[in-house]
Amino acid sequence: MEIVIENIKDIRSAAKEFIKVMGDNKVFAFHGSMGAGKTTFIKAVCEELGVIETVSSPTFAIINEYKDGEGRPIFHFDFYRINKLEEVYDFGYEDYFYSGNLCFIEWPELVESILPENTVKISIQEQDDGSRNIKSI
Repeated sequence: MEIVIENIKDIRSAAKEFIKVMGDNKVFAFHGSMGAGKTTFIKAVCEELGVIETVSSPTFAIINEYKDGEGRPIFHFDFYRINKLEEVYDFGYEDYFYSGNLCFIEWPELVESILPENTVKISIQEQDDGSRNIKSI
C-alpha cells in the first residue's frame, strides 16, 4: 500500500483510500518524523470513519478515545513522552491493543516489543516538494 498526498486538500481522499485497504486489521503503528503529518492523517481517517469529537494528538494524555459513526471506540495513542515501557504497562495497554477496536499509535518505537503480532506498520514521510508518502513498512 502506498498513498501520496500532494497537498492538504487531498487528505480526505487519502484517508478514504487508507480505510479501503485497512481490511480487518485493527492496530496501526504510524512512524514518521516530527511534523510529518501523523496526527493530521489520523484525524482525517477518524473523521472519515464518522468521529464527530475533536481529534487531536494525545501527547500529554497518552491516549484519546473517540467513537466512530457506529458508536465503536477508536483509540489514539501518542507515546512520544513515554520514558519507560513500564509506563505503558501501568495503563493496561492490553485492554486497548487486544480489544478488537481500532488503535492508531503515534511514536510506536518504544513499544514495538509489546505491539500485537499483526500490527500494521505505516510510514509517513514528507518529501522535498511538501507532499507526503504513506506506505506500509
